[in-house]
Amino acid sequence: MKATTIKWLDRRVGVPFCFLLSILNSLLPNPKKQAKRVAFIKLIEQGASVLAYSALKYSVEKYGKENVYFLVFSENRFILDQLNILEPKNIIEVNQKGLLPFLLDSFRAILKLRRIGIDSCVDLEYFSRASAIFAFLMGASNRVGLFRFQGEQPYRGNLITHRLIYNPYQHVSMYYLLMVKALEEKGSKEPLLKIPTEGLKVEHPQLSVEKEELDALANKFKIDRAKPMVILNPNASDMLPLRKWEGSKFGELGAKLTKTLPEIQIIFTGIDKEKAAAEKLIDQHQLKNAFNLAGRTSFPELMKLYELSDLLITNDSGPAHFASLYNIRVIVLFGPESPYLYAPLSDRVEVVYKNLACSPCVNVYNHRFSPCTNNICMQSIGVEEVFEKALLQLEEKSVIENG
Repeated sequence: MKATTIKWLDRRVGVPFCFLLSILNSLLPNPKKQAKRVAFIKLIEQGASVLAYSALKYSVEKYGKENVYFLVFSENRFILDQLNILEPKNIIEVNQKGLLPFLLDSFRAILKLRRIGIDSCVDLEYFSRASAIFAFLMGASNRVGLFRFQGEQPYRGNLITHRLIYNPYQHVSMYYLLMVKALEEKGSKEPLLKIPTEGLKVEHPQLSVEKEELDALANKFKIDRAKPMVILNPNASDMLPLRKWEGSKFGELGAKLTKTLPEIQIIFTGIDKEKAAAEKLIDQHQLKNAFNLAGRTSFPELMKLYELSDLLITNDSGPAHFASLYNIRVIVLFGPESPYLYAPLSDRVEVVYKNLACSPCVNVYNHRFSPCTNNICMQSIGVEEVFEKALLQLEEKSVIENG
């Protein structure tokens, strides 16, 4: 389903559902249960699953790996498998490739979670009515999530039992951890949690790939492992096209890198429908030693490519978070969203952000649908600026590797 369809359904169908279920919730007894089996809900946004790592790890350590579940859209499952922190059978998928498949899979998922006996649910979505509805229907007596209180955020009825107020001053990874910690408190009509955050720490996992697998990938795509490799990822989620840096600038950047470092290999990544655009950039800028891998790699192969390469330059999108798990430097171009909330956690990541007065215009308050049609925040990021940062990152990585 398109992002606009999801938004329309969440509002037009979600509001009356939340209202009716809230009446039902007021009439039904809700016995308090100690958290033992916990389900997370994060249907959309692949990169956010990486930021939820500390919350998942804390839950696994506290409740046991066999008692932690995750509800996610099918196309976003792969990163959870990569993190390897949950039991594969405990990851429950919902198909979003159409309204009927979504409804059928949602019904099956709710029945499955009810049979399992989920007593607690952590709703990681920002004010989505669908996730609040899922949490209620799966039978969880403890339901952690955001509540609007006196704010102007979207209506979710009274379906949340452990209510957190939206705090735009906490990084998302910390916020997710706080949601899990809220399960240790009693449900309240006041905002949780009333604890200091200084003692809480979020972790960032470090993954690796075996040398044999890297060699096989390099052989498959004819990549020379002895030469430096830079990945350019012009892709950004279709949900947030405002996050895109102009494709022509990626081409100019590739040309400058090739001219300065003749041995460098430029690799373009993206989804299948971006293959032609990447090929056009390679031809227009006469990029030698360039590889167009858009639409040609599976997700596991893309992860190996990150481990294989020296630097990734990307828009603010899922690949920035995926690459941060591996031994690669990353430059992320932020604009309509805030790096203070969403930047990858790795110390190998550098952010470029102009911090305009109108940024971030994609936020919780507008359901992440900005009214902007002219992303000056991205247009004002210059090729020369990114080029200089890329050279510094490549130089630093070389110094580190050579000791």
